[in-house]
Amino acid sequence: MRTKRFIVFGAILIVVGLVGAVLYSTQIMNPRVLEELTNDPGGERAKKVMLLTFPDKKTLPVNYLREDNHIYAGADFGWWKAFTGDGAPVSLLIKGEILHGSAKVVLDDPAFKETVFSRLRPTVPKWLPDWLNGKLVVIVLDGAATN
Repeated sequence: MRTKRFIVFGAILIVVGLVGAVLYSTQIMNPRVLEELTNDPGGERAKKVMLLTFPDKKTLPVNYLREDNHIYAGADFGWWKAFTGDGAPVSLLIKGEILHGSAKVVLDDPAFKETVFSRLRPTVPKWLPDWLNGKLVVIVLDGAATN
């Protein structure tokens, strides 16, 4: 009986913790990051974080790597699903500049993902399983040649 209570109490703590983390991220942290990216486009955070606007106008601050006319982002949660198949048009706010392009998730090229992630996320532990290291989203800016 005591073990059952302990398990239930532990499960409740985990659920409350997860809900709290999601609420903090979406209601407190993301708005602060959005404000900083908008008000200080030359700041330290703006060098690493862009504001990604989805086709449905939802916005999300995301770490990025820009190489010429390609923007790379690592998606740790399910938002990458918006970019399966042929991908989708997006808008980006990078260092105060609004850019447009087409985003597509790369699911079938683990070598390419690893190469890009070595630059995008160089401090991710090597032992981390691939399924925990996110998906690679590639954004080709409008007017850029595709490979």
